[in-house]
Amino acid sequence: MVPLLLVLLVILVLFGAGFAIEVLWYIAIALLVLWVIGFFMRSGSGRWYRW
Repeated sequence: MVPLLLVLLVILVLFGAGFAIEVLWYIAIALLVLWVIGFFMRSGSGRWYRW
C-alpha cells in the first residue's frame, strides 16, 4: 500500500512540475514577444522602457 502511494505521489509531483514548466515557457515567450514589439515600436532616439 505504501509503495503505491509513493508512486502516485511521484506521478503527481512530476505532472505538477511539467505543467508549471510549460506555463513558464508560455510566459517567457509572451514576454519576449512584448519586448521585441516594444523594441521595434520605440521612438527614434530614446529607450522604450524605463528600467
